[in-house]
Amino acid sequence: MELVCPAGNVDKLAYAYNYGADTAYIGLKRFSLRIKADNFYEDEYKRVIELKKKYPNKRLFCALNIAFHNHDIDMFMKNLDYFKLYPIDAFIVQDLGMVKILQKEFPNAHLHLSTQASCMNKEAVKMYRDLGFKRVVLGREVSLDEIREIKDANPDMELECFGHGAMCIAYSGRCLMSAYLTGRSAQSGFCSHTCRWEYDLGVERSLSAELARLNAEGGVISPAAAKEIAGSGILRLQERQRPGELFPVFEGEDFTAILSSKDLCMIDHLDDMKKAGVDAIKVEGRMKSMYYVAMVTRAYRKALDALDGKISMEEAAPFIASLGEVAHRESTTGFYYNRGDADKTTVGASDSPYLLAATIEAQYSPEETEKILSAGEKLVADRQKEIDSMHPNAKAAVLRDLEQHPEKIIKTVTRRDGWKLYSYNALNKVDSGESLEFVSPSALSLKVNGADYEFINPKTGEKIDWVNADHDCAIYTRLDVEDGTLVRIKDPDYKEGEIRNFGR
Repeated sequence: MELVCPAGNVDKLAYAYNYGADTAYIGLKRFSLRIKADNFYEDEYKRVIELKKKYPNKRLFCALNIAFHNHDIDMFMKNLDYFKLYPIDAFIVQDLGMVKILQKEFPNAHLHLSTQASCMNKEAVKMYRDLGFKRVVLGREVSLDEIREIKDANPDMELECFGHGAMCIAYSGRCLMSAYLTGRSAQSGFCSHTCRWEYDLGVERSLSAELARLNAEGGVISPAAAKEIAGSGILRLQERQRPGELFPVFEGEDFTAILSSKDLCMIDHLDDMKKAGVDAIKVEGRMKSMYYVAMVTRAYRKALDALDGKISMEEAAPFIASLGEVAHRESTTGFYYNRGDADKTTVGASDSPYLLAATIEAQYSPEETEKILSAGEKLVADRQKEIDSMHPNAKAAVLRDLEQHPEKIIKTVTRRDGWKLYSYNALNKVDSGESLEFVSPSALSLKVNGADYEFINPKTGEKIDWVNADHDCAIYTRLDVEDGTLVRIKDPDYKEGEIRNFGR
């Protein structure tokens, strides 16, 4: 099965490819249901082209899955020349109004039906095939048994199904809640994730008398009274971060759906998906972090390789287990086996025991390394020469100051045989000497203690005591660092077995 992974920006695209995705899907500004993802714009197509050259067998899909209004189509047509600069292999769409436009303007790109179209039966798949679609991303409400029936009736159509990531409580993601509560339409890419918010259920003060009337004797509300209350229209929701904003809640014959669904995780059931006729496994997450994209992609790559006999299940198992080290909610198998699994909800935000500290970029050449180390040594020598040339009284004063403030002393790393220098892109604060962990496409987790590395300012050659985001930094280490290595540190506020509440 093909592994299709998310890329919210060009950096995430590189990590998706490097960590094992067969295909990555991106969005273009204003035309994707993940508007708040960085998406792609300006001259980033040049970097995408270079990545496609670096990974010639990888494919690129583009999500154009919003529900288009007239002005959206007009805007798309105005940007056609720009979109054609991207090496897109397929477009993912839900709006049939875009079909003929894409077929005409992008004749070499395939059409894939978005899950937003809620395609879940064999006859619908036949219809989309006749319209020119190459693949259908089935609605998430479809079961494995139904997938098998669809595939048997349409053996020439590719079926793609979500295997991992956040799920929307609304039918095929067609949520109106965000638009209702915040004015931000999920169908235009502006979902505010209102289903994840935390609500307090109460009544307006003026209606408290009516609630008292419905209250059963002894202060306990009977089931009949509770049902009458729910249908009376007096209930109000108040969200934790929006005190005073009351949203009316009315419950009819069924239940009120203000719910946060569990995350989908099918990594232990890929064989069942393959037997059902699934051609491609899709990972949700264009708004997720680079760390998330890399780790989830790697886990599913190893699991699929084990399924295909390329590696043993014993080799894949620790990578699969590493999914627990990525931000996640409680997991479910969704609708694939039993819709009851999908109906179970959860609370709290996704959480992880780790913080992404940095990405390690290219290795410096021997010549560049020598230049940086020599620059640091020259700084020390020049400073010592300056001190030695001072008047004895001035020299004594400077030495006393340096003794009292050792942080002022210029420090450089010690040259070591076999050590190498790499560009270090800091994303979170790390103190020199702190324990690090390197994760890479092939290395599960390499623990790195303080004796194994040192931080250097590549512009001056000085040793650095700590680094933070946007600091110029290189890492000098005895370890061989694989291309695409991420550096993580333990989150000191994380508690095992407890998903923290971030207010969402």
